[in-house]
Amino acid sequence: MKLAAEVHHNSEDISDLVLSDVVAALHRRARVSHEFDIPYIAGYSSDATSIYIDRHLPRTIRWQGKDVRLEPFLVCHEIVEKALLDELGLHYLHAHQIALRVERDAVRGAGLTWRRYQSVIKKHEKAIDEERLRNVPADLDLTPYKDLKDYPLLRRLIGSSR
Repeated sequence: MKLAAEVHHNSEDISDLVLSDVVAALHRRARVSHEFDIPYIAGYSSDATSIYIDRHLPRTIRWQGKDVRLEPFLVCHEIVEKALLDELGLHYLHAHQIALRVERDAVRGAGLTWRRYQSVIKKHEKAIDEERLRNVPADLDLTPYKDLKDYPLLRRLIGSSR
């Protein structure tokens, strides 16, 4: 696909419509899997070709009478975070903060409230973090866990990777 074909809206100002184009374009660049146990809700492969979303996270949330997919927002976050780590060499905490803000703006731009979105994510985050890891992708990038010095989780991840 030509890059220009992905641009459906044009604005030099902050625009929800342009951001929705970005979210869609990023989503098209990712291979997404919901098959694995992924602490912290979502992650990415070392080579940046796959985005992994924990298999226990619901695919949608109900908002104002409609089912809204969570995947595009998580994919956007993970792609931005991984690009900042790999291309600019940022520490995970800095890359995560920038990616979180992009994710937040994408959620708001889609008409959801950040509070509602976060309530669903946070509700599942603790259970996912405490789950017994049975199926972890062998190519999961471990940078976030290393940068946060989460060594107990790192050991569990390495022992469960396939």
